[in-house]
Parts: sequence; C-alpha cells; structure tokens
Amino acid sequence: MELIAAIALFAFSSGITPGPNNIMLMTSGLNFGIKRSMPHMLGICLGFPAMVLAVGLGLSAVFASYPIIHSIIKVVGIAYLLYLAWLIANSSSKMEGKQTAKPFSFVQAAAFQWVNPKGWIMAVGAIATFTNIEQALQPQVVLIASVFFSVALPCAIVWLGFGVALKRLLTEPRHQRIFNISMALLLVASIIPMVLPAN
Repeated sequence: MELIAAIALFAFSSGITPGPNNIMLMTSGLNFGIKRSMPHMLGICLGFPAMVLAVGLGLSAVFASYPIIHSIIKVVGIAYLLYLAWLIANSSSKMEGKQTAKPFSFVQAAAFQWVNPKGWIMAVGAIATFTNIEQALQPQVVLIASVFFSVALPCAIVWLGFGVALKRLLTEPRHQRIFNISMALLLVASIIPMVLPAN
C-alpha cells in the first residue's frame, strides 16, 4: 500500500500540474464544451497508461541501445507541440460565427502521448523510480500503469471543467481569442524545460 500511495502521489503531482495535455484539455473545454471534449479526455487517460506499459515492458531497453530514437521522438514532439500552439492561437470559436478547429479525437489524443515530452519524462521517471530489478518487472509495470489510469481521470476532469467554467466568463469573442493566444504561449512555455540541458 505504501508503494501504491507513493506512485499515486507522483502521478497526481505530475498529472495535475500544467503541461501540454492539461493546457490543451482546458482549451478544448472552453472552445468545444464537455461532450465534444470527452474523446480527447479519454484518449489522454487511456493513452498515457498504455505508454507507461510500453515503456516499462520494452521500449526503455530499445532507447538504452539506440538513444538516437529517443532524440528523434523528442524533436518531433517539440515540433508538434509548437504546431499545436499555433493552431490553438489561431482557432476560432462558435461565438465568432464560424469554427475552423475541431477537438482532438480519442485516437489523436492517445497518439499524442507518444510525442509529448512531458509524458516521456513522467513514464520513464515512474518506471525508473518505482520498479525493483530484483523482482518480476511485468506486474510492477502493470501496477504503475493502473495507478496512473486511476489518477489521470480526476486530474483531466479538473482541467476540462476549468475550461468549461472559463467559457461562462469569456462571453465575448475577443476575450476567448485572448485566452486562446495565452494558452498557446503557455503551451510553448511548457516546452522550455524539455529543451534546456539538464544540470
């Protein structure tokens, strides 16, 4: 139980803090509402634990042998996040009488976990921290992924709900536009720690 509590605390602290997933989920809640954002939310909540399973059960060994693969994924992920920031900043709202953007689908949100730098750090960090090489690895990885799944849903609901609540405050198209640009800048800012060299 102590191990589960420790994993849950790690999952909550990393899952509730601002990051690409949460920023985009909040923005989706504001722009598209709860119902249309549900596939996005579920894609995150199921996609990330699936990534933890994959990393824990084999990909970490691949990256150790071929670190260039990890570097390529990181560069692609950062480029994709910058592209998403641009889309968010330029998205239109229903209040403007048109809607050029649409919410992430379940598959898009699940696939996004594989190019999310924060997701990689969380997954690798969790596996490295909470597994014991003297014990069977598979049940440990399944436990970690299960805890992340249990914690991801309430964290995602908080951010989605925050975006929906903001929609009531941002009643003018100009205010929603300012919000979208602010969230795009925040998304870019979330990338900076991934780019800076570790001390």
